[in-house]
Amino acid sequence: MAQALRPNTVGGLFATDGKPHPLQDTLLAVTLVLGITSFVTAMFHDLHLLSSWTGLVGILTGAYGQWISETTRERFGLILGLGAAGVGFFLGMAHGGLFGGVF
Repeated sequence: MAQALRPNTVGGLFATDGKPHPLQDTLLAVTLVLGITSFVTAMFHDLHLLSSWTGLVGILTGAYGQWISETTRERFGLILGLGAAGVGFFLGMAHGGLFGGVF
């Protein structure tokens, strides 16, 4: 039972297996930033171009990040970013879309 009392001090914040995952951590951060940006800008009707494009790119980076993720912590953050990017993307599409008002 001694192993249950030892804290896990090895590895980064998102690497629960003790190995560094720089690509996965970068995709996680990019997905979260794009998702939050898309979600926040979707609340403003005139920013539909920004919310729809950041949502689309956030969905794509989050999907790739899910495909190559290795730990549960990475997947949890990616799901949060994907959800925010998805909501922002769909609200941006409802407000005018990817090219609404440009052409």
